[in-house]
Amino acid sequence: MSKSAWKKMLTGVFAIAGFLAVGAFTAAAQEVQGGTLYGNMQTVTQDMLNRAAGDGNNFLHTNGNYEQTRYYPARQINVDNVKNLRPAWIFQTEIVESQETTPIVVNGIMYITTSFNHVYALNAKTGAQIWHYKHKMGPITTYCCGPNNRGVAAYGDKVYMGTLDAKLVALDAKTGKLVWEKQIADPELGYSETMAPSAVNGKILIGTNGGEYGIRGFVKAYDWATGDLLWTFNTIPENSVGVWAENDATGRNMKRDIAAEKAALKKLGDPYKTLGGGVWQNPAVDLERKRVYFVVGNPSPDLDGSIRPGDNLYTDSLVAVDLDTGKYVCHFQYIAHDVWDLDAVSPPILTQVRDANGNMVDGLLHGGKTGHVYIHNRDDCSLIRFSEAMVPQEDMWVLPTKDGQRMLPGANGGVEWSPMTVDENLGLAYAINLHQPMTYHVESSPYPEGKLWLGGAFKVIPTEEQWGNITAVDYNTGKIRWKVKTPQPMIGGIMATAGGLVFTGEGNGLFKAYDSATGNVLWSFQAGAGVNAPPASYTVDGKQYIVVGAGGNVQLNYKRGNNIIAFALPD
Repeated sequence: MSKSAWKKMLTGVFAIAGFLAVGAFTAAAQEVQGGTLYGNMQTVTQDMLNRAAGDGNNFLHTNGNYEQTRYYPARQINVDNVKNLRPAWIFQTEIVESQETTPIVVNGIMYITTSFNHVYALNAKTGAQIWHYKHKMGPITTYCCGPNNRGVAAYGDKVYMGTLDAKLVALDAKTGKLVWEKQIADPELGYSETMAPSAVNGKILIGTNGGEYGIRGFVKAYDWATGDLLWTFNTIPENSVGVWAENDATGRNMKRDIAAEKAALKKLGDPYKTLGGGVWQNPAVDLERKRVYFVVGNPSPDLDGSIRPGDNLYTDSLVAVDLDTGKYVCHFQYIAHDVWDLDAVSPPILTQVRDANGNMVDGLLHGGKTGHVYIHNRDDCSLIRFSEAMVPQEDMWVLPTKDGQRMLPGANGGVEWSPMTVDENLGLAYAINLHQPMTYHVESSPYPEGKLWLGGAFKVIPTEEQWGNITAVDYNTGKIRWKVKTPQPMIGGIMATAGGLVFTGEGNGLFKAYDSATGNVLWSFQAGAGVNAPPASYTVDGKQYIVVGAGGNVQLNYKRGNNIIAFALPD
């Protein structure tokens, strides 16, 4: 298609989407009220959520299902025809700012969020707006890495969102009206919410970010109907010291001065009240075990370990808790006493894996900022293996200094917050990675009471090349099956489908489909702004769609936008 023809078509799509968004509100709302085309939007049942992994119509969880595989089971769009994929509709939000939302699709209705906590309900077939909710932000917001929001949870007759001013809000799914809101934590102390909640067994689960502000992290469970607090798990226990681990998860010495730390502990005491440990992303839920698995972020202050002696439990860890009570079950710490901000953020995935003896066991995968995929046994959180490094690793674990020390990977990753995906038929996990060389600088400072508290800085080295990659890892061996380099660091998310495809976007605006077995690029689309949000898929009236947000990214300063773009095959 010529540039002028493409521009004319794109303008037409924008015009149609804009007209529908403004002019068709009444018709769209009546369509939902009638319930004849898309069913009863007042109920998202637990059974629907339990069966989401095999649901070829909806996209009910942020990461597709409770196992967080991000694998969509429809194959209408496949390796043979994906080259014909075209925009079906484009919806422009009111907010031109970074987008990290995963669209949730329930019976033909799509829910998306934006930066600064707007929620839209859209007709998933046409992109027409049904309703629009704007959160009334409180006077104080303190947040890291952009005013992002990663999406809603849908449960019963409501949708739920966490907010930058540290609230959990419940909205009527049919109208967008506020039903209730709860203050989760104090934003003046550095707490905020950018993660999407998770809904399970009458509970709405949500963690907190703020590991750069001296918070004490947590995961909380709220009653879906009333908003009553059911339980709290503090990610920083009152005894956060641990076992004085000398090596990281891969067995490499971390060059800790244990004697100096023990002396600091005797002088300062346990730093648990301000030790960080945010939970940035959705937990995985094992319904059979009634367990919740999540990963915990960096300690506070990020780079200065002198005033936080010990292993700093449970920062940089995989943690499992009881779904009903929030009680601790098990944990595994990747990096003890982290002074490089290489926290655990990419959400864990539940799948079957081979253990060291070749037996299939209930496993768990996590993509680390170190550049490894870690493979665990779900029973006790123990590590079975770790993958080959997906990005360069150099001078690990050199300690930060005032003048700065170079170490790879830099503080952004490896695998940042970006969700991975798996294709269990191929035994492959797919991750998107950053290569962004940095120097680590330390400068001690006291707790600033809710203000940014890095304890130094990590600085990009401007003379060194930055890039990204998409990597397929055989999680039963740890070997890399294939890898594709991208011109810019990758951040956002990735999705696999039964059509033999993986979809992911880049900061330069390209959204691409790859052959999941080989890594060959089969299709691409220029979205006009950074595609740094996780994609989703759904089916309406027999037609499969791929949908993604194109709004750029604050953390890596990719071009901003305000588009939600749905793609489908031509009729």
